[in-house]
Amino acid sequence: MDDIQEGKDFSFPKEEERILSFWNEIDAFKTQLKRTEGKPEYIFYDGPPFATGLPHYGHILAGTIKDVVTRHQTMRGHHVTRRFGWDCHGLPVEYEIDTTYNIKSRQDVLDMGIAKYNGLCQSIVTKYVKEWEQVVTRTGRWIDFKNDYKTMDLAFMESVWWVFGRLFEKGLVYRGLKVMPYSTGCKTPLSNFESGLNYKDVPDPAVMVSFPVVDDSDSAALVAWTTTPWTLPSNLALCVNPNLTYVKVRESVSKAVYIVAESRLSQLPGSKSAKVIEKFPGSKLKGLRYVPLFEYFSECSDVAFRVVADNYVTEDSGTGVVHCAPAFGEDDYRVCVENGIIKKGDDLVVAVDGEGRFKEKVKDFSGRYVKDADKDIISMVKGKGRLLSTGTITHSYPFCWRSDTPLIYMAVPSWFVAVEKIKDQLLECNKETYWVPDYVKEKRFHNWLENARDWVISRSRFWGTPLPIWVSEDGEETVVMDSVEKLEKLSGTKVTDLHRHNIDHITIPSSRGSQYGVLRRVDDVFDCWFESGSMPYAYIHYPFENVELFEKNFPGHFIAEGLDQTRGWFYTLMVLSTALFGKPAFRNLICNGLVLAEDGKKMSKRLKNYPSPMEVIGDYGADALRLYLINSPVVRAEPLRFKKEGVYGVVKDVFLPWYNAYRFLIQNAKRLEVEGLTPFCPLDVAALLKSSNVLDQWINSATESLVSFVRQEMDAYRLYTVVPYLLKFIDNLTNIYVRFNRKRLKGRTGEEDCRVSLSTLYHVLLTTCKAMAPFTPFFTEVLYQNLRKVSDGSEESIHYCTFPSTTGQRDERIEQSVTRMMTVIDLARNIRERHNKPLKSPLKEMVVVHPDNDFLEDITGILKEYVMEEMNVKSVVPCNDQLKYASLRAEPNFSVLGKRLGRDMGVVAKKVKEMSLDDILAFEKSGEVVIAGHSLKLSDIKVVRQFKRPDNVSESEIDAAGDGDVLVVLDLRADESLFEAGLAREVVNRIQKLRKKSGLEPTDLVEVFIKPYDADKESLEKILNSQEQYITDALGSPLLPHTLVPPEAVIVCQEEYTDVCGKSFAISIAKQTVVFGDALLTACSGNEEHAEALRVYIASRDLSSLKYEVQSGNGKIKVDCLDSYPLVELQVGRHFFLNVGEFYLSTA
Repeated sequence: MDDIQEGKDFSFPKEEERILSFWNEIDAFKTQLKRTEGKPEYIFYDGPPFATGLPHYGHILAGTIKDVVTRHQTMRGHHVTRRFGWDCHGLPVEYEIDTTYNIKSRQDVLDMGIAKYNGLCQSIVTKYVKEWEQVVTRTGRWIDFKNDYKTMDLAFMESVWWVFGRLFEKGLVYRGLKVMPYSTGCKTPLSNFESGLNYKDVPDPAVMVSFPVVDDSDSAALVAWTTTPWTLPSNLALCVNPNLTYVKVRESVSKAVYIVAESRLSQLPGSKSAKVIEKFPGSKLKGLRYVPLFEYFSECSDVAFRVVADNYVTEDSGTGVVHCAPAFGEDDYRVCVENGIIKKGDDLVVAVDGEGRFKEKVKDFSGRYVKDADKDIISMVKGKGRLLSTGTITHSYPFCWRSDTPLIYMAVPSWFVAVEKIKDQLLECNKETYWVPDYVKEKRFHNWLENARDWVISRSRFWGTPLPIWVSEDGEETVVMDSVEKLEKLSGTKVTDLHRHNIDHITIPSSRGSQYGVLRRVDDVFDCWFESGSMPYAYIHYPFENVELFEKNFPGHFIAEGLDQTRGWFYTLMVLSTALFGKPAFRNLICNGLVLAEDGKKMSKRLKNYPSPMEVIGDYGADALRLYLINSPVVRAEPLRFKKEGVYGVVKDVFLPWYNAYRFLIQNAKRLEVEGLTPFCPLDVAALLKSSNVLDQWINSATESLVSFVRQEMDAYRLYTVVPYLLKFIDNLTNIYVRFNRKRLKGRTGEEDCRVSLSTLYHVLLTTCKAMAPFTPFFTEVLYQNLRKVSDGSEESIHYCTFPSTTGQRDERIEQSVTRMMTVIDLARNIRERHNKPLKSPLKEMVVVHPDNDFLEDITGILKEYVMEEMNVKSVVPCNDQLKYASLRAEPNFSVLGKRLGRDMGVVAKKVKEMSLDDILAFEKSGEVVIAGHSLKLSDIKVVRQFKRPDNVSESEIDAAGDGDVLVVLDLRADESLFEAGLAREVVNRIQKLRKKSGLEPTDLVEVFIKPYDADKESLEKILNSQEQYITDALGSPLLPHTLVPPEAVIVCQEEYTDVCGKSFAISIAKQTVVFGDALLTACSGNEEHAEALRVYIASRDLSSLKYEVQSGNGKIKVDCLDSYPLVELQVGRHFFLNVGEFYLSTA
């Protein structure tokens, strides 16, 4: 394995760029797909974005979710085709062309020519494709851009025709008139879900208008309230609620008589002094005729201008009387049809054109935009003496999501899918799907389906898939094309493109004979949501191709998009698949929330309130951004306030500790070679699982748990639970396994034990990388490429590896005991901090109190040395007598019991708190107690242990800390016998800091010398001699007296220290130097010149290669390269020593 940099020098972004180049060299994604051919298919549908804008964090988030899942499924043994898709048609494209070329009306397009207009649209469809590919690729997502699908491709459009043809055959398509949200900016109706995408709080005029009742004895007038004065010229009826109470009142000044709902009387001008003449139910008003406000629709007088009744009229606003303009209100249209004022299917006169301007029908305002005409309409109403009040109201109003212009509601002739007919099927199909989070499915989406209305799928536009409907001139004959072949056969025309400008001219002879003329295509194109909803079929050109692939794998396995798609793509997928096959389109779905700016506002290029994605990736890397997004509320469909420092937090808390554990492995594996030992090669996993070392057993079990957890959570599509678990695992790996195993990993417990611990760390890191590769594809590849160098038969890329299998060899007792050990250490550390007792100061005794004898056996047995060393205590004493150091009290677990007990919670809580000591002990023994008729288990009651200090002892002498489960008692009293150990720790601490300060690596071959400055230097030397074993273990080499520094030694660093535990000394760190024994001269037969030549030769050798030669020669080397001198065999430890330390120990 190659040497690696320090964590502070490791550039995550640069390494990711290097990995991208590596993936390109080996064509990694395509190779992975080829290697998995023939394996079970995992079908993933990628919702097509528009390429007319650049990708943002929302796209990166959804793309990351998709990439994580599809990479994981590939590692689990599936073939996962991933093709990028583009939404090419519809308003976003047309709006950009209209804006660029100042196109204001439909006629402008016709004057330009549909072919030219569509050509312009097509030219910008792929405007940012290159940028999309760059960003998506840089985020680490593997997806096929070369074999992408586009909704404007002939094959895709043909499948869309097929979908429509099947719906038409099933009787689920009809043409009708419907009041719909209409964008005057884009000159097209919008679907209900589109209309809900852009609500704004805006001021609108609010007016009360009088409508005199014909032949009323009191000359009364109904009073209606509206916030859309522009609809008043089209008024055909008034609507009241039949179940509300209405009043007829006389105004005190003008003596005018008005009729309003009693509950809304206070809103009537002059109502305080008005006199109530009569009260009656709204049903009594039904059928009354009134005087029209305008004469524009006088031809309707026979059936219109009368009062109707319906429950949609509410009393929470207005007057309880609603003015009805059936062309401009959904409920208005419905009640007017139900009451015979207009007839369903008749051509309703709509007084406004497609650009939102009044037609000639409304001659006084002809040609004017409706919203601009409000003021003048109000003035005209006032001039007629019919205006009672005028004002302004601020309310939430829908705007077009593309043009940002206010929507109006207008009756539009359209083609519909009869969704209401299949509503029950939709609800059943929804039950067959699995969503994360499930509440989006159970509530938001379920409610949307339950209230589903017929879906308008046509748009009176130009750039889109044309509706494949040909109709005869008399309207009696309709033919739907469900394939190109059918169109070519019926028309006799070769078809190579299905856009309007290429097929609008194609006619079909009438099947009834030439006298009936020809059939022509209707003008409309499909709503682009119909195209994206057809994606599961159209992207593989089903049913014209890939029939077996589709039918074996439908519904698809997985989709993922944002919360806004519950009324968009998720909905259209569900509607079309249910209508076509009686199945949902997908099995599993992850729904993400919105990514907001740090201030909680929507991300805005204009406001520049967020950093660009490429800036963040350039600073911290794509893996850090991926984990930041995955480990946030946004994956649970909640909003995320994006913070750049949060991405840095991932680098700091996840990647650097992970990298440091990996670096520690590499350094110590390389150390074996430096010391002349056999290069590192990991031992077999099966052998490692038999290790007798408790921490090996623990980390192997914890790794098994990690793999099982990731597998389990990925099966459940809960990506957000994986990162916290990984974070804890990496923390445990670095702060428990590596930290507590430093001696073993550094070879201080013997070479064999060192290789076992290094091999264990190697396999843990390798397994972790494989499990996490889908989440962090770059970083895991970096580590894997170095780790694989010592593993025969390894895959070329980590992304060709299979997901780690579980062996089932978990030791839950060991895992729990180590977890409790860390709790014990944390509690003891808290006690030390409270009393300002640094870890360098040794303490005499720690008592661990717990009723579980297995745990006490572990903590004072196999785990004892780790606790003692970490907390610097001389003994760890177990105690299972809880009452010796603690008093017990019971507390109810409110979080568990609250929902279960309801009103009984108070009574039970009181009884639990009153439990006696005997009650608590009996409960802990049996595991159950009945209180107030409720059976309570161990998880329902918390037994809290509070420290009970021994008599005649102060807090400064003995103190304790507990977490309700385990209690730790520390003896804080000073002990002279601990002074020597404390001083030794201080000396070691200074040496380690000096090494770090000098930039020394663990593999650097150095020796440490100490020079006492005190008058009683013998005292310091005596103490250091008594602590020699500890110091040697801590440093990896003996601490040598300064008198042994060879004259030729190279001093790396030197520093003086004063008053360290009352002692002063100097530390010198020098490069290791070969020392020669007296026996060297004997080996040279007393020839001093020969001996000197040997000294010069051996001293000039590279120390690492010399050690390797000694190792290979079983402690001996032969020197025959010196001219004029015979061959001589030298023994290490007799004729020469590889360093001063070995020489020192041989003479001690």
